[in-house]
Amino acid sequence: MRFSRMFAVGGLMAVASMSLATGASAQPIREGGVFEETDIIGDFCDVSGLTVQVDSTIDARFMLIPHGPDGLGYGLEHFKISRVYTNVVNGNAVTEKETTLSKDLQVTDNGGGTLTILVLATGNAVVYGADGKAIARNPGQVRFEILIDNAGTPSDPSDDEFLEFLGVVKESTGRTDDFCAAVVPVLVG
Repeated sequence: MRFSRMFAVGGLMAVASMSLATGASAQPIREGGVFEETDIIGDFCDVSGLTVQVDSTIDARFMLIPHGPDGLGYGLEHFKISRVYTNVVNGNAVTEKETTLSKDLQVTDNGGGTLTILVLATGNAVVYGADGKAIARNPGQVRFEILIDNAGTPSDPSDDEFLEFLGVVKESTGRTDDFCAAVVPVLVG
């Protein structure tokens, strides 16, 4: 499925949430909310002419906790995501449900204004056909690193900016069904 995309988005959302913070303190910073969006994707799953509308609802919770003598912020985030993929031509649809928990395992001040963050992300994604039966699954966990510009203030996340996805440190440990192979036949009908 799309664990790598999901966790990269999760990491980016964490950085966005950090930017909402109002400076470092001894107290945890908590953010959250429910977000809805609709996207239209042409040539979905690289199928020429297949246009899909994706309606997403994301319930996101984020907490940033200062740790250690330097007060570097460690993030913890929880996502519940529901997506409905609908073929705009015939109305065929599938539903994807994801639950993801990710947390910063290690935050390293690299000096020179950057932080490297090692993130553990674990979760479960299930795609359901129109009859409500599961047609694809993706449970498991993955570890990856991101690079953050801390604007010279490593203990103040309010001015941090995401720089780069550094890569996967540990590949997914769970089953990884092919998302496109499962959903395209249902959407095309």
